[in-house]
Amino acid sequence: MPKKIQSSQLLVEGKNDIHVIWALCHMYQLPETFSVEVANASETEGIEALLNGLPLKLREKNLEILGIVVDADQDLAARWQAVKSRLRASGYQNIPETLTQSGLVHIEPELPKVGVWLMPNNQLPGMLEDFVKCFIPDDDTLLPKAELVLQEIEQANLNPYTLIHRPKALIHTWLAWQEKPGMPMGQAITARVLHHDSAPAIIFVEWLKRLFNLP
Repeated sequence: MPKKIQSSQLLVEGKNDIHVIWALCHMYQLPETFSVEVANASETEGIEALLNGLPLKLREKNLEILGIVVDADQDLAARWQAVKSRLRASGYQNIPETLTQSGLVHIEPELPKVGVWLMPNNQLPGMLEDFVKCFIPDDDTLLPKAELVLQEIEQANLNPYTLIHRPKALIHTWLAWQEKPGMPMGQAITARVLHHDSAPAIIFVEWLKRLFNLP
């Protein structure tokens, strides 16, 4: 994405988010009228970097549209409260108390248009990998096997990963068992191993269209 595009930006927590989002944009042929950027990429990735830099980001000269994509993690309500409080502190006084399934797209006079999406679906705790898991076909036979393997190693206390990161372990275990083992999530979407036309993907893409005024 050309760095010169700065008036419309999408902030994300990490590089995996970038690859997944651009893969969806490619599959839906969305025009690249906005940039997708890791918050404070020169320092550190993650939610704290994004939230701490949000007030300054919203004051950037020439910024017209800002989208924010973050993981809900274990507490959806707390994550929404954290984002909402930064927006209100930046002058957005009419932010709704709750987030709908379709995500937030908000216009306030004399301020940049803002959008918020909490992974996976604005309604449940989770993260990017939970969102991508929904791209696996319902009749897939390997996903239950991957779930079983993770359960077995967890019951035996053999898992080096924390249970918070279980969704990451699950999706990458499943990807390791495909025809081309170990494809990154974004590549798996463009290769149609993961289905870009799943309901969660469609809702997310519609949110991007509304936020960035795309056809």
